[in-house]
Amino acid sequence: MTEQKFIKISNDFFVDADFELSFRKLGLTSIESVFAFDTAKNLTKKNLASFRSRLQFEISSPRSTTLFLKRYDNPPITVQLKNWFSGRGRKSLGFLEYETSEKLRRAGINTPKTIAYGQQWNSIFEKRSFFITEKIPDAEAIERKLPDCFQGKPAPENLRLRRKFISNLAKFIKKFHETNYRHRDLYLSHIFYSNKDDFYLIDLARAFRPFILKRRFQIKDIAQLYYSAPGKHFSRTDRMRFYLDYTGRRKLNPDDKIFIFQVIKKVNRIHKHGIRHDRQSPFAN
Repeated sequence: MTEQKFIKISNDFFVDADFELSFRKLGLTSIESVFAFDTAKNLTKKNLASFRSRLQFEISSPRSTTLFLKRYDNPPITVQLKNWFSGRGRKSLGFLEYETSEKLRRAGINTPKTIAYGQQWNSIFEKRSFFITEKIPDAEAIERKLPDCFQGKPAPENLRLRRKFISNLAKFIKKFHETNYRHRDLYLSHIFYSNKDDFYLIDLARAFRPFILKRRFQIKDIAQLYYSAPGKHFSRTDRMRFYLDYTGRRKLNPDDKIFIFQVIKKVNRIHKHGIRHDRQSPFAN
């Protein structure tokens, strides 16, 4: 596997060398052009902060593929300061997501391929930044599509494949947490599964390595997974299998029981928050 090479296309604007020509054809050669770019599908949603925007667009070279653009325009100073603390340094929102993605990839955690990133500073604070990734090939969010073995009646072969899937997912999350990173938005919508049986983590804008409270954020991650796993497909036994594979143990110890109690407590809080906002709770279905 060849090492990815980024080139500086303009001031604080870096692009994968293989995609430079396509970016030049689109006119994406400066920070200004990225923020003026509007010939793309807008992926806005109702809870997206006003300083953030997300776009989807297609390119044909060096291959036909889909790219996702995240833009941060004049993020509030309070957001930036939190970002500096969690990122352990003065970094823009776009750059930190790129850095986190690359560090996880080097640690063996699959993340979407970075295509470009850039930033602009206004004296001390960030003026704007962006981050572009490539669509994960032949993969889908687990929230939207579970493997075929979860469809239909749980025949013996399907049960075996389901348990293998749950075990592999648990080991993937275990490996992620062993990097000391915590996602903070670890719902099944942010875990992709490919046709080659590989898992990927996406939306790493909030992922960080906490100085303190590592267990608290670990509990939050596992609770978000539990909450977003649909009850019609994942039984209590499945969830226990996940936890045992996640810890690498064959039976629970007293600390495990405390941890699980805290996870369930957090799940119930997420559930109550969802009810207040008229949202269905997947685990309760």
